[in-house]
Amino acid sequence: MKDAALAVMAKRPIAGNTKTRLCPPLSAEQAAALFEALLLDTIQLVLELEDVQLAIGITPPEAAGFFRPISPPGTLFVPVAGADIGRCLDRVLTRLSQEGYGKVLALNSDGPSLPLSYLRQSVAGLDDVDVVLGPSEDGGYYLIGLKAPQPGLFEGISWSTEKVTEQTLARAKHLGLTVALLPPWYDTDTPADLERLEDEVRSLPPGDLPHTRLCLQQLKPPSGRDGRRVRQPTPSRRDGVPTPSRRDGVPSTGIES
Repeated sequence: MKDAALAVMAKRPIAGNTKTRLCPPLSAEQAAALFEALLLDTIQLVLELEDVQLAIGITPPEAAGFFRPISPPGTLFVPVAGADIGRCLDRVLTRLSQEGYGKVLALNSDGPSLPLSYLRQSVAGLDDVDVVLGPSEDGGYYLIGLKAPQPGLFEGISWSTEKVTEQTLARAKHLGLTVALLPPWYDTDTPADLERLEDEVRSLPPGDLPHTRLCLQQLKPPSGRDGRRVRQPTPSRRDGVPTPSRRDGVPSTGIES
């Protein structure tokens, strides 16, 4: 049995309910199709990890029939429902821990260009700390990893705000948990994020992110307010990155809030 399990947190893509902040410039159908492509490439990213069990946290629970055909053999499916994101994360991570995994992690499903080295660092980091956290540039986080269930870590958090990472670090300090921070990354939530993703996909080797690449080719390229494309530099997926810093749970100036 593998020592670590990583769950991709996924909702069934439904036009009109999925990635609505991308509409416009995308239509509801395009936004749902893009999310499915991002999800498929995120699953492929996790499969590149050695000795890590792939799991998918399924929302809504009755959507298992959608996810099974698009998932590789051996995937663990964890149907999940909760009052907020924190409850869903806690239930998925607790379930994986109950299955016997000594390291349990959860990853968002809309950032497949995340460097593979970040995921490797997250798994290795749990050898030394209680919590590994990957902060998002919008103040949330794209990844969380635990050595044991910590339901208190998800309490008192203002979910879907720029305060999520800051408050989570404060909760970790209150609970006496040690934390390692990964480098920040971004989610694909806004038109600016979409433009950044398009630029990044063009910079990656042709074989990377095949589902996202194909989907983006079928979309009308978004443009800035003045009609010109907006370009933002992004690090290469395969670039080397610094070792995650050790933290005792106190937010630092490097955390977006």
